[in-house]
Amino acid sequence: MTTTEADPSPLSGNDTAPASGPRHAAESAPEPTDENAWLEDIHGEEQLAWVREQNARTEELLEDADYAAVESGILEVLDSTDRIAMVNKRGDFYYNFWKDQEHPKGLWRRTTWESYLTEDPEWDVLLDVDALAAAEGVEWVFHGAGFLRPSDGAEFRFAMVSLSPDGGDADRHREFDVETRTFVDPAAGGFDIPTAKGNISWLDADTLLVSSTAEGLPATSSSYARTGVKLRRGQSLADAERLFEIPENHMLAMVAHDSTPGFERTFAVDYIDFYNRRTWLLRDDSWVAIDVPTDVNISVHRDWLLFRPQGDWEAAGVTYPAGSLLAADFESYLAGPAELLVLFTPDAHTSLQSWSWTKDYLLLNLLRDVSSEIRVLDPSAVDASGSWASTVLDACPPLHDVNAYAVDDEDVSDSGAGNDFWLVATGFTTPTTLTRGTLSPAAAQDTADGDVADGGAVSGGVVSRHTEVKRSPSFFNEAAYEVQQHFAVSLDGTKVPYFQVASKDLVLDGENPTQLSGYGGFEVSRTPAYSGTIGRAWLERRTAGIASDDGAAAHSRGGVYVVANIRGGGEYGPSWHRAALQENRHRAYEDFAAVAKDLISRGVTSRRRLGCVGGSNGGLLVGNMLTQYPELFGAVSCGVPLLDMRRYTKLSAGYSWIAEYGDPDVPEQWDFIRTFSPYHLLRDGVEYPETFIWTATSDDRVGPVQARKMAARMQAMGIPNVWFHEALEGGHAGASDNRQAAALQARSNHFLWVSLAGSN
Repeated sequence: MTTTEADPSPLSGNDTAPASGPRHAAESAPEPTDENAWLEDIHGEEQLAWVREQNARTEELLEDADYAAVESGILEVLDSTDRIAMVNKRGDFYYNFWKDQEHPKGLWRRTTWESYLTEDPEWDVLLDVDALAAAEGVEWVFHGAGFLRPSDGAEFRFAMVSLSPDGGDADRHREFDVETRTFVDPAAGGFDIPTAKGNISWLDADTLLVSSTAEGLPATSSSYARTGVKLRRGQSLADAERLFEIPENHMLAMVAHDSTPGFERTFAVDYIDFYNRRTWLLRDDSWVAIDVPTDVNISVHRDWLLFRPQGDWEAAGVTYPAGSLLAADFESYLAGPAELLVLFTPDAHTSLQSWSWTKDYLLLNLLRDVSSEIRVLDPSAVDASGSWASTVLDACPPLHDVNAYAVDDEDVSDSGAGNDFWLVATGFTTPTTLTRGTLSPAAAQDTADGDVADGGAVSGGVVSRHTEVKRSPSFFNEAAYEVQQHFAVSLDGTKVPYFQVASKDLVLDGENPTQLSGYGGFEVSRTPAYSGTIGRAWLERRTAGIASDDGAAAHSRGGVYVVANIRGGGEYGPSWHRAALQENRHRAYEDFAAVAKDLISRGVTSRRRLGCVGGSNGGLLVGNMLTQYPELFGAVSCGVPLLDMRRYTKLSAGYSWIAEYGDPDVPEQWDFIRTFSPYHLLRDGVEYPETFIWTATSDDRVGPVQARKMAARMQAMGIPNVWFHEALEGGHAGASDNRQAAALQARSNHFLWVSLAGSN
């Protein structure tokens, strides 16, 4: 791996999953009476009958002619064959996973670089997931593939393919041969790991390192693997050698092998919770701890050990602030005290989001007030401070998200791709572009005039030559819209940025249908991104004509789309995230409410025209808007949400999020958790916004239970205009193919439009 998130999640998917911690209470806090506990039986016949009745009611309301047009427009975007086929280089080939109308479950395929550069590449299909699902009678969802590193000079051939039977987090891992385009028969010794939550890593051609809950291997309270085992070809998991084990109340165990030539190492990680982890190196058949505080995240690349502290870190009398990036020689650090080089220090405006190594350079992806900045570090050059020389890559327009990452840092031949990088750029009104660049010392290029060929740029001591490779198509009339960044002032005086996308002729009379989106958790950053779905389903949709309160003539207008960068997210690094943890969770909600109030005070919208949308932790966010700030919103779209914060630790993977929210079984913590538990904040006599709650039966991360119970309670209370829909498959994403995704997005957008854009 060459790219590292600033705070990597041990889990894949749409959500970062933080973890648990030890319990301290002698007695659990009492559980309030729950009349809807019966809905916690996810697959019970009576419960699914309730779901189907709710689905039919919602579909009857929403699925009119306008909905059909919206859904069709979204599906056209998702199925477009003109969108960029993003690729990963392995050996001489470039691999891609692709879904479209003809292949809703997708094709895993590859091509050559020369073919990829053409408008219509020749793709070699390795695995047709639709055909596999039909042949095996399982609705497989492709979750990726991990290759075995071949011997020198050989091409990548064998991979462990991850397939989910329903779109959930539990995967079956099967060995695949890309030359024969077939799975390796288990009867002939092929690896086939049963469906479970877990991770797989190749140790060698006949051995896997496996963290899994399959075949009776123990699980943590968070439902993830407690052990790491060494599985030899032909063995069962039950017979595999156990290498590593963690306590039950920690989040998960992971064992993995780094097969970088010349730097082969095996690691084990105990993910205690979202902030804390311990890492060990296997050396001479013994585990050697890498001695860092548990809240300092580390990554290893060849000779280098990188550190990113989650909190301020004091080492050798020096305090390194949270969100810094530090480096040390790997072997020197293991041997004893070693010099720490400061590679990046955050400030009030700038945070580190991720980094990626090429052969000779380190790329840092930063955010400066939620706009991208990319720096190139050269370990071979030292600046005045004694750290690595840093130069800025001239590739980031304002109010855009641009990310750089290595193409193949292990392609070290003189003519190879070792210092090549991908550059992916997007903005709310800028279709995504894919660029390929090459980094080299400035002295190696003719830079006398500061002119570098192919649209590149000179940046200090490093030359970047980059050329656009692919551009996404346009799905709406972007030229008609303007992107602005504003700052709202939260209750405690904190300035909270938000993006506003609206027609250039926006009238500030408070009558514009406005969709406010947010997340605010787990250090996830909400950055500018092009969305043909939002363009078609919201921005370009027009009202029949809304008259303002001052009697002005009615005129047609489009929707306004807003993204709030509230605390709890990662837009300003760990401190922005930690400011809204546990007992301070209310700050995230105060920030979001401040953005809503700012939109209203600026005349962009009004309560009856303002809606909010969020999923997962964002569902908890808008659930709190519903219950704590109902006077600000006309409609709420709440997806795959956490809502019952008293029982969330006992539902699906909920135990893993104690570090983020707190432990409701501890009375002192329930005292503050109850203040942001929407299921327990509903009150009689309140005028609530129109509400749409949506989820998926197969979501094994948050699960459908909390959404079900919230809708049932609201309906029983006689609250009008409460709608519920549960997809019967699709996992935490709520959709496993483009058709399902189009339906999900169409329901949410159409519900908000119908609720907010109606007549006075």
